[in-house]
Amino acid sequence: MKPELELEEVIIPPERAVFWMDRFGRWCNEGGRFRHKRLIDYFNASIRRDEHGYFVEQIREQVREKVYFLYEDTPLFIIDATLEPPIEMFLNTRERLTLVPGDLFIRGDDLYVQRGEDRIKFTDRVLLKLAGRIEYDGAHYAMRIEGTSYPIPEK
Repeated sequence: MKPELELEEVIIPPERAVFWMDRFGRWCNEGGRFRHKRLIDYFNASIRRDEHGYFVEQIREQVREKVYFLYEDTPLFIIDATLEPPIEMFLNTRERLTLVPGDLFIRGDDLYVQRGEDRIKFTDRVLLKLAGRIEYDGAHYAMRIEGTSYPIPEK
């Protein structure tokens, strides 16, 4: 059995990264927003987190490159969801989560779901898709699923 090779690790701190993510989940650099879908999908799928924060990871030959990047709100976004229960949410990282109503919260004008230490933001597109399930009584928001109204607290 061939022993696994130890990868050399190259770490780029966030202040040296040449790209960042805006509050809408769009990748940017000095030239503006990224435009190529394949590149955007590649970056999103490469997002990881460790004790130092979020980074994008790339492994080439014998080198693991970790580029920690700046982001305005959160690097994790719900980019699609199913409408029928159980509601499945699809993240920009290609992960899939089942909605747990008790994990929802509102901050400012945005809807999030909490997963452990990760704060995941709903995109406007997904909010429009789920709008028929979101109730507002003039003071509080709630998510209606299978006839039950789940309050959404503000944090």
